[in-house]
Amino acid sequence: MKFVIVSVLIVLLFLLNLFFGSVDIPARQVLDILLGAEGNGAAGFIVTGSRLPMAVTALLAGGGLAVSGLMLQTAFRNPLAGPSVLGINSGASLGVALVMLLLGGTISAGSYTLGGYAAVMVGAFVGSILIMGVLLFLSTVLKNTLMLLITGIMIGYLTSSVIMLLNFMSTAEGVQSYVMWGMSSFNGVSLQQLPLFSAVTIAGLAVALSLMKPLNLLLLGDGYAQNLGVNLRRVRNMLLLATGILTAVITAYCGPVAFIGLSVPHIARLIFRTDNHRILMPGTLMTGSAIALGCNLLCVLPANSVIPLNAVTPLIGAPVVIWVLFKHRSR
Repeated sequence: MKFVIVSVLIVLLFLLNLFFGSVDIPARQVLDILLGAEGNGAAGFIVTGSRLPMAVTALLAGGGLAVSGLMLQTAFRNPLAGPSVLGINSGASLGVALVMLLLGGTISAGSYTLGGYAAVMVGAFVGSILIMGVLLFLSTVLKNTLMLLITGIMIGYLTSSVIMLLNFMSTAEGVQSYVMWGMSSFNGVSLQQLPLFSAVTIAGLAVALSLMKPLNLLLLGDGYAQNLGVNLRRVRNMLLLATGILTAVITAYCGPVAFIGLSVPHIARLIFRTDNHRILMPGTLMTGSAIALGCNLLCVLPANSVIPLNAVTPLIGAPVVIWVLFKHRSR
């Protein structure tokens, strides 16, 4: 029943994202455009070229970030683990900064050259994978989860320092591009880029969903999981791959989206009342999609303007994190 309610909410929010925006278009006209009964005028471009890709991006990105946060919280046994808190977003941001500010937006290797979003995505992927690899290695050394969390935060500070230095040495145009990217928006995926974004995100989600059973066993502890036949190294590598893919592609196209990966798993636990990943994983995915669609709707509602995404997500995420801190403090 809860899955049905969340599914209906997702459909409703998706439609609201198509019918409402910073430009006022009558609902009947939007419906005609979606049904193909109206030509490709200005309104048609806004609906099919902007609102539709934005809604699909929010749907996939919200689910991808939420699932990444859930996997990290389970793997590190830390309720405050997430792509942003553990420095994975910072690693992706550093990769993008190197591409945008140091390499001028292109990556060259011999006769091969990547530019535009492809170069940004490669930079984000490499940055997030490197940080995630470091954290997984340290998780085998640092048994104290608080120390691991502090280490992730320190890694975030280090990458932020490097990014600041790159900004200082870059051109004004490079700095402006990076700052705009850093504000985050689901509007960074065009209709032409949507198939690539969707394919890579769905591939990352597929890997994540395949880890539901091993993640359930990890809740019992590494020793129990190994005794039950779980290959911990393989599971960690798969988790690294899934989280790296999802964080990289979403950060590359949408910017370093804050709080969704950290807070949504806790919201999903409140809704579905379980730690069983067979229920919690799809529940978290759907809850993340619904919250991302809701945040995107709030961003585009002001007339003739779009609010940065990271100005809205803390309104939902920060109270949840505060609640989690008080909940664990009382134990």
